[in-house]
Amino acid sequence: MCGRPRRVTATDVAKATGVSRATVGFVLNNTPGQSITAATRAKVLAAAERLGYTPYAPARALRSGRTSIVVMLLSQLPGGPVVNAVTEHLTALLAEDGLTLLVHMHPGRDEPVSALWGVVTPAAVIAFDRAWDEELAPLRRAGIPVVTPFVDPPDDLDGAVPVMMQRIGRLQVDHLVLAGHTRLGFALPDDPRLAPMAGDRLEGARFACAELGLDLPQVATVPLEVAAAAEAVAGWRAGPAPVTAVCAYNDEVAIAVLSGAHRLGVAVPGELAVIGVDDVPLAAAVSPPLTTIATHPATLSRYLYEALAAALADGPVPHRPATEMLAVTVRGSV
Repeated sequence: MCGRPRRVTATDVAKATGVSRATVGFVLNNTPGQSITAATRAKVLAAAERLGYTPYAPARALRSGRTSIVVMLLSQLPGGPVVNAVTEHLTALLAEDGLTLLVHMHPGRDEPVSALWGVVTPAAVIAFDRAWDEELAPLRRAGIPVVTPFVDPPDDLDGAVPVMMQRIGRLQVDHLVLAGHTRLGFALPDDPRLAPMAGDRLEGARFACAELGLDLPQVATVPLEVAAAAEAVAGWRAGPAPVTAVCAYNDEVAIAVLSGAHRLGVAVPGELAVIGVDDVPLAAAVSPPLTTIATHPATLSRYLYEALAAALADGPVPHRPATEMLAVTVRGSV
């Protein structure tokens, strides 16, 4: 099957000419103050023409920033495969345009975010928390774009973080109900730093159950420890109308539920179905393989890149509904 031709990048030009990616960027951007020979400049321009290189519109917007650094502000959350993958994809996208992604994990203590601006003056900032608005105001006044597309997108509430998290919970419930389950549980993480996102996902699951006329899910906190997970599973399975399916906050919690069920001899999915979130590599290797919600980090990264470009070009935040970033990966646990 033939897809769209891949866009020729500055990296391709660098490979064709045998010079560095930085040198190609200096030539193509006509950067002043660089000691590049006329022969090298001619070789780069000839290769760019031969390969059909054309500047990408978002890249042109991104290059108009004050420096080459884009700062991404994150709350202090446990590291995970999705955040890592998004960071890797976005770093690669920005590097194609000579930009560097600086990820700042804010400790959430007394140190203000604004202390960072004494160290670096960014081309743009990506922020994921409305609590930082006041400290980001001086950057906005200075004309530095601050992109908060998943906090409060003006015309795309479906792309906001709380709505995306709720959508995950809804997708989990929808999939379990389609599989025939009507008595559901919800497995929360025991890490307090995850409470806001976990609460949003639980709220989405509750909304879905209410809309379908089902009882609200029975909630239990599930530590990443077999005995504690087994205790949660025992609670769900107790009584005359036991829970038959569990929505887990993420794949780690889901795998803990699988381990707890195994210890108790509860068959999965025969007696208890389990669905996770994130589609981590281990999800396909556990027994049974874990059904989960995949979050498509590459799509999310591309959206962040386009949102940055739009902000630097004084344009609207691009529409990216949550449904394009989420999909059920069906395996053997449901």
